Amino acid sequence: MTEQDIATAVPRRPGPRRGAVRMHRPGRSREARPGRRRALRYALLAVVALPVAGAVWIGVTGLFARWELLAAQRDLNALRQSVTPASGSGSARERQQVARSAAVHAARAHRLTTGPAWYSASSLPFLGGPVDTLRGAAYAADRLTGEVLLPLAGALPTPTPNRHGGGMAQALTTLQQHAPDLVRAARVVSEVQADVHRLPRSTWLSAADRARADLARQLDRLTPVMADASLAARVLPPMLGTQGDRRYFLAFQNIAEARGTGGVPGAFAVLRANRGHLSFERFGNNTEMATAKADVDLGEDFTARYEGSAPTRVWANSNMSPHFPYAARIWASYWRDHTGEDVDGVIALDPATLGRLLRVTGPARMADGTELSADNVVDLTERTSYARYDDVTRRKAYFVDAARAAAGRLMAAIDDTRLLPGLLMAVHDAQRDGRLKVWSAHTAEQRLLQTRPYSGTLPDAPGPFAGLVVNNAAGSKLDYYLDRSLTWEAEGCSGGERLVTVTVTLTNRAPASGLPGYVTLREDRPNYRTRPGDNRLLVSYYAGVGAGLTGATLDGRPALLASGVERGHSVFALNLELPAGSSRTLVLHLREPHADRAPTLLQQSLVTPQRTTVKPGGACGV
Repeated sequence: MTEQDIATAVPRRPGPRRGAVRMHRPGRSREARPGRRRALRYALLAVVALPVAGAVWIGVTGLFARWELLAAQRDLNALRQSVTPASGSGSARERQQVARSAAVHAARAHRLTTGPAWYSASSLPFLGGPVDTLRGAAYAADRLTGEVLLPLAGALPTPTPNRHGGGMAQALTTLQQHAPDLVRAARVVSEVQADVHRLPRSTWLSAADRARADLARQLDRLTPVMADASLAARVLPPMLGTQGDRRYFLAFQNIAEARGTGGVPGAFAVLRANRGHLSFERFGNNTEMATAKADVDLGEDFTARYEGSAPTRVWANSNMSPHFPYAARIWASYWRDHTGEDVDGVIALDPATLGRLLRVTGPARMADGTELSADNVVDLTERTSYARYDDVTRRKAYFVDAARAAAGRLMAAIDDTRLLPGLLMAVHDAQRDGRLKVWSAHTAEQRLLQTRPYSGTLPDAPGPFAGLVVNNAAGSKLDYYLDRSLTWEAEGCSGGERLVTVTVTLTNRAPASGLPGYVTLREDRPNYRTRPGDNRLLVSYYAGVGAGLTGATLDGRPALLASGVERGHSVFALNLELPAGSSRTLVLHLREPHADRAPTLLQQSLVTPQRTTVKPGGACGV
């Protein structure tokens, strides 16, 4: 074959037109172009299909996860029902089975909301908010059921009757056994609460926002309950005599006459605890303590603030400070002086607390046949009794009889483990509202107790703080008719300090006539004319550490307040005459150290709860 034959054997492609630039692309041919176009279409389809598939996957698995969470919720409702006093059933084994079922459903929901698709979708701007919320809720449910609910179900006493007693002793034994589990569970709840509060609060899906808010509210309620359970597991067994006899001074506070810790100490009892068995050794009233004195040193600030009221010499003034450990130490010292006996601690409660307990146990019967119930105990002891008895001795005996009847009903119920969950919740609610306070004379126990609200501790840490405290200065019982409101509002910043305005309104709803003389008594004997029903209060406002008062008005006119310090807090006080049927408004202007959060609130529990409004405003620059 010649060179020409070889040249003509290979067909030539048309050459480029003149002036065109010919590019050499190795490995490509005209026949390959349709394949390239198909590959491009497939790639484009994949780009579109992958997100769609991911969205479908998230939608389907999200639906399944929702069903699992609803199933877990049904199990939780069944478990809650099984430990109510009225259920009468639900062994520890049955409760654990229900708790285990809830844990399985929650774990499935968590697994369904994990993986690359869920993680990627939750990271998308704007669109990923609800996905992140559902993932976080499923994870929270998984941890709560698996790490909290299961150990808690095992720690609860079996709700079955104990006709021969011993229910409390049994509950204490169970509590001791599960103490480490409860401590860990409380820590988990706190961690989960923090995780849920970090989830998106506002997304494009309102249903997800509502679910997150509802879960956050439930955790906000559960966290302090678990903290209390964790502490109770450590301190309650020794406090109730598992290591030997304990005796406690129990004070019933009369909230118709206000004092710093609640009400004036009236009737009292001595409670004995021996291996979980509780009994009352004696009952008495404030007349018995009239000649006793307390020998206790509470520091220079306490002396400077309260020396004029003689709290260690006048029983009725022994608890003017809102810091309950002060009152407890004073009462324990009074009792030692009166009887020569030491007590292991002090407990204070009021008629509203008795009402909560009686709602669980059922009504009690007093010696005169009067039924004492959850609905009438406050009215009977704080109002009706004054109209019923003119004789002071008979009236004080009535108070003691009411305390004895309620205590007897409680002692009869406390060994019935069917009632224990309800009683524990009633105690928790009373502690939350500041109506039940506990102090231990044992240092290690008190160190743990003072971290919880029911210790009645006035915190001494720096930071924004707001507290209104009233002490009855007339010697009357008119605080049954007292209304209180407090508004705390941040006004702005100046020189690195926060400007705050506090508005306090006090209203005396006492009727103009018809009240017994003992209720309207004016033991202060003012040098001005008063009418029956007029009241006088020592009003104290507790601000944060380092706060200063720049000005104050009373009913719109300049007012001069006395200043002091208690446990580091700046305190501003004045005596206030409060006529029957009137309202008075006190406004304080304060400069507080820089802070960008709302204040910690001090709660003084009287007959009518205080109305409190907080307006934090914007953050201050340093």
